[in-house]
Amino acid sequence: MDKANPQHYQNTVTPIDIIEMYDLNFSLGNVIKYVLRAGKKAGESDLDDLSKALWYLNREIEFRKKDI
Repeated sequence: MDKANPQHYQNTVTPIDIIEMYDLNFSLGNVIKYVLRAGKKAGESDLDDLSKALWYLNREIEFRKKDI
């Protein structure tokens, strides 16, 4: 297996492509990463990855609330 392209990211468009295309910050990039790999990484359930995505999304929301 290629460490740069693990099995759980074997799609036409990879998360890094989307993250760079939309110039996403770290938190939003992780939301994309975890949503797209949900249920595909060996040893992790879809709920594990979706929970991680939610954690990063909530972190981004709290960060943006500080600017209001």
